[in-house]
Amino acid sequence: MTVFAQWEGLMMDWKILNRNVIEEFRINSGRVAQFGDLPVVILNTIGAKTGNLLEVPLITVIDDGHMYLFGTNAGAKKQPVWIYNLRANPVIDVEFKTDVFSANLTELIGQQRKTRIHLQSQRTPQFADYVTSSAPRRIAVFRIDRL
Repeated sequence: MTVFAQWEGLMMDWKILNRNVIEEFRINSGRVAQFGDLPVVILNTIGAKTGNLLEVPLITVIDDGHMYLFGTNAGAKKQPVWIYNLRANPVIDVEFKTDVFSANLTELIGQQRKTRIHLQSQRTPQFADYVTSSAPRRIAVFRIDRL
């Protein structure tokens, strides 16, 4: 069973879920029980349309000394909204564990994107399922670069 099995097949209110994850993250120095040992970040994004500050908790992948984010949207056919916000405003604050830092979130394209998707698909069967179920949508990949 995956750490997300409890959510699969259920209609959920993402706003409530995200609020709860953010609260637990901050209380427990960046740890969120339902995600086990998976590293979590909170993106402090700026809304592309509204300009409002939005907090988005996401699981990050740490590899080769970099942090990566994948816009899987749990395998849905639609892109997650946070992708549009990062494309419009890529310089944001990121929370990781107890650290808060400014970062530029760089969207990977071409072969870099394909390589990251392939590596993550090989490592995580659930991610591979998301790639399949989201097709023909292309899952966006971002690298978090500290400023």
